Amino acid sequence: MTETTEGEKRGWFQRLRSGLSRSSSRLGDSITGLFTKRKLDKALLDELEEALIAADLGPATAAKLTAALAKERFGKDITTEETRAVFATEIARILAPVAKPLEIRNHRPHVVLVVGVNGSGKTTTIGKLAQFYRGQGRKVVLAAGDTFRAAAVEQLKIWGERTGATVVAGGPGADAAGLAYDALAKAKAEGADLLLIDTAGRLQNKADLMAELAKIIKVLKKLEPAAPHDCLLVLDATVGQNAHSQVEIFKQICQVTGLVVTKLDGSAKGGVLVALAERFGLPVVAIGVGESADDLKPFAAENFARALMGID
Repeated sequence: MTETTEGEKRGWFQRLRSGLSRSSSRLGDSITGLFTKRKLDKALLDELEEALIAADLGPATAAKLTAALAKERFGKDITTEETRAVFATEIARILAPVAKPLEIRNHRPHVVLVVGVNGSGKTTTIGKLAQFYRGQGRKVVLAAGDTFRAAAVEQLKIWGERTGATVVAGGPGADAAGLAYDALAKAKAEGADLLLIDTAGRLQNKADLMAELAKIIKVLKKLEPAAPHDCLLVLDATVGQNAHSQVEIFKQICQVTGLVVTKLDGSAKGGVLVALAERFGLPVVAIGVGESADDLKPFAAENFARALMGID
């Protein structure tokens, strides 16, 4: 995914600012409440660090941000605006290495396995990705691999109709691995550029999920030894710190190559994305701040940092 015109970038930034308003307000109010024309001393730094941790940025990130602030302003008078600016710069620096779009390489098709817990927004994310790449003139095939949820299959069919992408689906409870195999065969036959495979997200029994995903990967390799070329983990921002455990679990189950963070508009916990970047260093492919297809965009580190800190 790549961004396009300057006008679209400005429009997206405004949507991002609006989508992150809960997170930025929570963080901004915490920071503002600490300032009464005071110098930056150890007590203020400690309070700022606590505010950052409370905003889901995590202890490691909070320590790094306050250290950067201390290096620039320790012992000097400091304002809320100056503090936000330093934090935004440091957050952008942390996020820059993970701001990597999904790169469709020279495979036909490029196979992407999409994983995540139920309710994280996997199926919707697949639909939005399909629309994005169809808009670029790419040929896309969708595999309705979450066969235990009839609603997920129907939802993907609707996205297929909406985007003009081919959808491969089976009946309720169909074998997900067999369906993935059929979808890859169809994508190859059609000369598709991209195959997006939806998967189940039941974590109640991790062993079953692990076995199912392992089986999907095994059968894909029968047709395409390098498949899947990417494995995207979709995370719901509203879960906050629980996102860390989800990354840990799915890293055990499959080789996660990138993250998509959804529902940032419904949460005051957007800071967790920074904590995830600091801890795991996994590429953040895209972020979502709304329901419409245009509300899922490639991740841009500086834009996110400024929006999170409430800076225009």
